[in-house]
Amino acid sequence: MDHPQCPLCQRPIPPDVPKSQHHLIPKLKGGKGGPVVLMHHICHREIHATLTEAELAQSYNTPEALLGHPRLAKFARWVAKRPPGFLSKVPGGRRKR
Repeated sequence: MDHPQCPLCQRPIPPDVPKSQHHLIPKLKGGKGGPVVLMHHICHREIHATLTEAELAQSYNTPEALLGHPRLAKFARWVAKRPPGFLSKVPGGRRKR
């Protein structure tokens, strides 16, 4: 059975792993009802620990743009070697909205 694929790390997302919907344009910046992508929860947390809502809305509102960010590209390469259900604490916490 084919599972959806995470647009950040390219790993499959089986039904039993933590996952979440990422709004490509943050809801607080006009993205409510806009495009969303399914991704691993750890990948979603890393995005929000790295970028502000304004940065996400202005410059990082596609999966390709997210992978163009140096920290997220490095994270994606690192986490791609882990099993799909891998969880870890994201250092630094969330950035300011």
